[in-house]
Amino acid sequence: MRVGLADTTFARADMAAWALEELSGVEVERYTVPGMKDLAVASKKLIEEHKCDIVIALGWVGKEKIDETCAHEANVALQQAELMTSTHILKVFFHESEGGDMVKVAEDRVRKHARNALALLKGKTELSKNAGQGKRQGYDDASTLQKH
Repeated sequence: MRVGLADTTFARADMAAWALEELSGVEVERYTVPGMKDLAVASKKLIEEHKCDIVIALGWVGKEKIDETCAHEANVALQQAELMTSTHILKVFFHESEGGDMVKVAEDRVRKHARNALALLKGKTELSKNAGQGKRQGYDDASTLQKH
């Protein structure tokens, strides 16, 4: 198993450090780029050139409208790279507009998605036990709705 981590210098915290802690014991290839719009190429290179089985793309989104626009463009490009390579790229973005304790939310989101990446590497049904459970990354889980 080889996990790729694509992160940026724009982030206000070392998001990859949290992922690396969760991925201890797994071979990890890290690729740091300037900003979010560079994550798609980094992710594609991690898959094609560095033979990663899954990639976690880490992005920090500023609070300005232009930052949200860049995040959307980065997300679309990451989805395209995912489809071009038939490989999961987990898009782990923290938006400053979410407010609250930025570090706490971002760290929780990164750690949970790193665990999701490991689960996906085990097979397509590994996360099935969590389906419909309201699992959240960055926040407490939502309650599960029951049929009446």
